[in-house]
Amino acid sequence: MEMTARKLLTIVTEAALEDTLVRDIEALGAHGYTITDARGKGGRGKRDASWGPHANIRIEVLCDAKTADAICTAMHTRYYDDYSMVLYVVQVGVLRPEKF
Repeated sequence: MEMTARKLLTIVTEAALEDTLVRDIEALGAHGYTITDARGKGGRGKRDASWGPHANIRIEVLCDAKTADAICTAMHTRYYDDYSMVLYVVQVGVLRPEKF
């Protein structure tokens, strides 16, 4: 079975940004995304996914390298200074690469 290389871009950020980030991600060329609730502790303290003002989400996007780079650049430029956000990218292998 042959796998095709794609990027898995993961963004962990404030739930209040969800609608705005989804618009950005789609406008930057992503074909889809997965959003889940997230909780944990980091540089801005402990975040509890169950309480609105302190809720976090994790957005995962499978995409090509060009799209991943565009999304990373936009997130860094538009949100990093004012919002709690962690972003990371790893290379993965996928089946049905046309979907991503």
